[in-house]
Amino acid sequence: MTDTVEKVDYSSTLYLPQTDFPMRAGLPQKEPETVARWQKMDLYKRLRASAAGREKFVLHDGPPYANGNIHIGHALNKILKDVINRSFQMRGYDANYVPGWDCHGLPIEWKIEEKYRAKGKNKDEVPVNEFRQECRDFAADWIKIQAEEFKRLGIEGDFDNPYTTMNFHAEARIAGELLKIARSGQLYRGSKPIMWSVVERTALAEAEVEYHEVESDTIWVKFPVQMLQVERESGKSDLLEASVVIWTTTPWTIPGNRAISYSSRYPYGLYEVTAAENDFGPQPGEKLIFATRLAEECAAKAKVTLALVRSVESSELAAITCAHPLAALGYTFQVPLLDGDHVTDDAGTGFVHTAPSHGREDFDAWMDRARDLEARGISSKIPFTVDDAGFYTDEAPGFGPDAEGGAARVMDDDGKKGDANKRVIEALIAANNLFARGRIKHDYPHSWRSKKPIIFRNTPQWFVYMDKNLDDQTTLRSRSLSAIDDTRFVPASGQNRLRAMIEGRPDWVLSRQRAWGVPIAIFADDKGEILVDEAVNARILEAFEAEGADAWFAEGARERFLGGRSNEPWIQVMDILDVWFDSGSTHTFTLEDRPDLKWPADVYLEGSDQHRGWFHSSLLESCATRGRAPYNAVVTHGFIMDEKGEKMSKSKGNVTAPQDVMKDSGADILRLWVMTSDYSEDLRVGKSIIQTNIDSYRKIRNTVRWMLGTLAHDKGEEIAYGDMPELEKLMLHRLAELDRLVREGYDAFEFKRITRALIDFTNIELSAFYFDIRKDALYCDAPSSLRRRAALAVIRRIFDCLVAWFAPMLVFTMEEAWLSRYPDAESVHLEQFPEVPAKWLNPDLDAKWAKIKKVRTVVTGALEVERREKRIGSSLEASPVIHINDPALVKVLDGLDLADICITSGVTIATDEGPAEAFRLADIPTVAVEPKLAEGTKCARSWKITADVGSDPQYPDVSARDAAALRELAQQD
Repeated sequence: MTDTVEKVDYSSTLYLPQTDFPMRAGLPQKEPETVARWQKMDLYKRLRASAAGREKFVLHDGPPYANGNIHIGHALNKILKDVINRSFQMRGYDANYVPGWDCHGLPIEWKIEEKYRAKGKNKDEVPVNEFRQECRDFAADWIKIQAEEFKRLGIEGDFDNPYTTMNFHAEARIAGELLKIARSGQLYRGSKPIMWSVVERTALAEAEVEYHEVESDTIWVKFPVQMLQVERESGKSDLLEASVVIWTTTPWTIPGNRAISYSSRYPYGLYEVTAAENDFGPQPGEKLIFATRLAEECAAKAKVTLALVRSVESSELAAITCAHPLAALGYTFQVPLLDGDHVTDDAGTGFVHTAPSHGREDFDAWMDRARDLEARGISSKIPFTVDDAGFYTDEAPGFGPDAEGGAARVMDDDGKKGDANKRVIEALIAANNLFARGRIKHDYPHSWRSKKPIIFRNTPQWFVYMDKNLDDQTTLRSRSLSAIDDTRFVPASGQNRLRAMIEGRPDWVLSRQRAWGVPIAIFADDKGEILVDEAVNARILEAFEAEGADAWFAEGARERFLGGRSNEPWIQVMDILDVWFDSGSTHTFTLEDRPDLKWPADVYLEGSDQHRGWFHSSLLESCATRGRAPYNAVVTHGFIMDEKGEKMSKSKGNVTAPQDVMKDSGADILRLWVMTSDYSEDLRVGKSIIQTNIDSYRKIRNTVRWMLGTLAHDKGEEIAYGDMPELEKLMLHRLAELDRLVREGYDAFEFKRITRALIDFTNIELSAFYFDIRKDALYCDAPSSLRRRAALAVIRRIFDCLVAWFAPMLVFTMEEAWLSRYPDAESVHLEQFPEVPAKWLNPDLDAKWAKIKKVRTVVTGALEVERREKRIGSSLEASPVIHINDPALVKVLDGLDLADICITSGVTIATDEGPAEAFRLADIPTVAVEPKLAEGTKCARSWKITADVGSDPQYPDVSARDAAALRELAQQD
């Protein structure tokens, strides 16, 4: 009969997907159009208007420097922030994002100086405010460029009214915060060894330093014992014939030596040289003192043999005073031995060369004993042996300006090693006090801007006390530690990291010897006493508000601000504030002063280096002036490496630029990479990783596209939950589960968890399961079919949820999808996450279908073998026999259309083990499948093979189901 039936094309009678939403995304072309559309409609203002009256959620933006195009780290940072803001906005908050820029400091000043040097100009010859204006213009230009690059990433925020640290109001507020600290007695002028950039001629903070491996001179130096406070009972101590040996990797600091540190925790010994094989250094008969554990290692360095004479007690070491090894050059002071906790016996000699001008621990050890030293007749004055250019001063006899050959230099203007080490070592050899010398590779601090080594040098600077007792019996340190305890950290390890830094940090050095920035706008006398005069302060702040910080450097500024006190001997401080103080103060003129924000912020989010940077300085500034942190939570992301886990560098050619990714693939691909990465660790990126995300994106897009095509036939009919088939109820259960996961995930900033769950849902539960099963009903069922109508209602819900949940992440694609579905809508980003009824949660149904899916898995596996062996093409050619040796499982399957679920033309259930040759899966031992061929005729409309094809004489080439559908469709026409 079927041979004589005329073939009919039934494709027009099927509810096939219809959509203009293209399979090929074309993101590089479409995304800029979307950005332009958002700007034209002023999406930012629409968002603010739609959120009016809601609870505010504020993520305060950590300011990037305005000094170049954005890099992949910027992209990571801004995408994370944008996703957070959008997710809170779409969950009932007013999540206003105000971008900001750090505009002061060396990164920008250095660029202008480079331009000057290229023209052979000296910045010091240019009027300071003229130079500052060039810095301001430079920053303003880069703000515009970076803002456009951020917008291209899909970042939404108040780019028309951002905050900048060089805004006049901001500069006034920064100065005002400093004056608060000065007024409270927390600011002081002191002399301490600080990190100093010879190349940049300024002090540096820890956050401005990075470490690189260098090879350095290393020396072992003899300090002859000069006297003992208490001699041994024998009358003359044998220690007076000995020398204490120290080890250092900075020979140039020897002129700054004022003490030797040891540890009473370790054993020491007096040793005699019994043999020597060296061109210089110790000779037989010399006596030397070492930590017992290190003596043999030191002997090998000097090519000598040592014999232990006796042990040396800690009390004896405490009684020793040595001569300086360069005493012959004028270093005639006494060098005491100090017991120090920082001394170890795992390297060196067990004695630490202590130069309080050149190291924090050295400084602390020296100052802790200052009173005792003075009582012993030893001056506690700390010398200034090295100037700002790295030259020795006249406080370094034999190496300063009056020395033969002029002043030795530690480092030159290009950051290269000067002649200081060489000249010090030669002088030690001449004095017969060099025990040994060598070279060592070790990590050494460098300025992260100039990439050149720095030095530690003692200079007068302005500091904020960490441990001064404040009016409320707290200190800045205790306030900060308490604030850390009250702050949520994501990941939690950030809390311990910041706590350790605060616990161990020295006083905060605020002063920089630069030109571009907010000045330390105070007056002080020659002893460092600060003028506290509210009338003077008011004039300063009023001028800054109107003219910016340039007012401080204008001609006549001293007289203007001091007013009637200008005849008093107050000195106008010309140092610039540490740029970290600027950024640490942003919460004041942004969160406090903008009515569309609030203080404190809900979240600060930056890279892990900001535990010693912005998180750190913001904490200190706010605790100093307000007694608490300016944030409730701190979220930290890692750094970005290449695909091999190596640091990116232009020289290696392994840099991934966000501009290139956007040009080639689109910003949504970059955003998806961020969302699928564990941002709490260091991230990797490169071509293959980007390609993996392109593949994931295509699957998401195709799922959305299929839903859009299917929903073209949706009339918006609502189906009562109780009337829905089980499969639809199962999908609503999964939506309810996902709704909880998504909301909790956005609250916890766990974007990878959300993305993984949503991608798995689209790929595994939708495309490979639910949609696969329901395609037959959706395409072929009659218009009145409950199964079809219920599926459409559920897919409508799935679409709305998925697109909304993905919208904060894939901002461009989900906007395109939403407008394709709802052409009269303004933007998906003006929507809220759909409300998902709790009654949809049905764990019992989920457990039941987990068993059904196992059966389906065995059937799918069996049919896959048949396809591979080319015994069948489509699964509809099969009508398998499913053997189930589990009565409980058989009961679960009762009443289900397993052929529909397995996408076959028929299914037979047998309650037995099945033949030995049947297909089985090891982890589902009670199910076996015989992949039989379907019997009957292939339906010309649905392609199912059934026995009822031709049962309806009006439609002789289709099944009874399809015939009924065709008749109903014909009646509608």
